[in-house]
Amino acid sequence: MGFYERYLLPPLLSAAMGAKPITYQRKKVVPQAEGRVLEIGFGAGHNLPFYDSAKVSHIWALEPSREMRVRAAERVSQSPIHLEFLDLPGEQIPLEAEEADTILITYTLCTIPDVARALGEMRRVLKPQGRMIFCEHGEAPDAGVKRWQDRITPVWKKIGGGCHLARPIPKLIRDSGFRVVDMDTMYLPGTPHFAGFNYWGSAAKA
Repeated sequence: MGFYERYLLPPLLSAAMGAKPITYQRKKVVPQAEGRVLEIGFGAGHNLPFYDSAKVSHIWALEPSREMRVRAAERVSQSPIHLEFLDLPGEQIPLEAEEADTILITYTLCTIPDVARALGEMRRVLKPQGRMIFCEHGEAPDAGVKRWQDRITPVWKKIGGGCHLARPIPKLIRDSGFRVVDMDTMYLPGTPHFAGFNYWGSAAKA
């Protein structure tokens, strides 16, 4: 890990993930989580204040970056929900099959190198009647915006921790053995269109 990834990228990501439009999206989806929750890409813990502690008994916070776990420490200390860090990447979830009631994933599918494998792992650990709640940015529906996404992505990945701008979120979810139960989409206000097309909703095992 180089100087940029260790010292500059974590505060940049933390600031970006705390932006008002993204925070507003978190408020929509995080309170839906219940039971024993696996959060993929916990980051600096921006979702933590929006969990409903009356519905959530445990959080597995999967976050491979030590720097981001350190940044999450204050939010974790203020939360009434029991939380356990998992310091492996999304492709290696150290849980038993069908152990999680809810999987929460927000602004993370864009950066996972082997996203199909990671989604397969999420399906493995989700209970048969469980839900995956997602809020992600990805492929824009407008051809002109999509062309810009494709042009910018090679550079964007280098400065954004591996972030892909145009991953086809619904297709990735469906191809991994999930059924999309509900989904909304829009360009987030106040964000550039090439990075601001959002998908959010929930999915179940197909």
